[in-house]
Amino acid sequence: MRQREKRKPFSYYIRVLHRDIGFFLIGLTAIYCISGVILIYRDTNFLKDEKVVEKQLKPDLKGSELSDALSLRKFKVTRNDGETIFFNEGTYNTTTGVARYSLQEPPVWLKSFNKLHMTSSKGPAAAFATIFGVLLLFMAISSFWMFKPNTKHFRRGIYLAVAGLVFAIVLLLL
Repeated sequence: MRQREKRKPFSYYIRVLHRDIGFFLIGLTAIYCISGVILIYRDTNFLKDEKVVEKQLKPDLKGSELSDALSLRKFKVTRNDGETIFFNEGTYNTTTGVARYSLQEPPVWLKSFNKLHMTSSKGPAAAFATIFGVLLLFMAISSFWMFKPNTKHFRRGIYLAVAGLVFAIVLLLL
């Protein structure tokens, strides 16, 4: 006669899911982490290439009109020498309407990584980003089932979780 199979506890299934989802998320998390750290330094020229742009605009634009036409961040006119307006990224010829300026842009591969952080609810990656976020939340919560309650490791996990929560709140308040 076949032995009666023992029913596995809920924590067993949570542990299995935690392990399998964890392995699945390794690659996704690595990409998000790398691009996130690089985005921290987006205001510098770290990993950026210089690109020279030449744009034909209407002649005789004034400083504010030029700013609107070029849509450059931190646009500032530095000087005006008659027919040439100098600004922090380049020049504009008021007679011909030609603007020449340089931009610092990340390489194509990095731009696609950065798009992961700028997903909108209408974008094609919205479902992906939502699922990724839900899976990461599951990983955080399911970690409490890795050890039995009332053990040294479980208590340590609770203390670390509270410390992480307090640390995040402090960062948000700064």
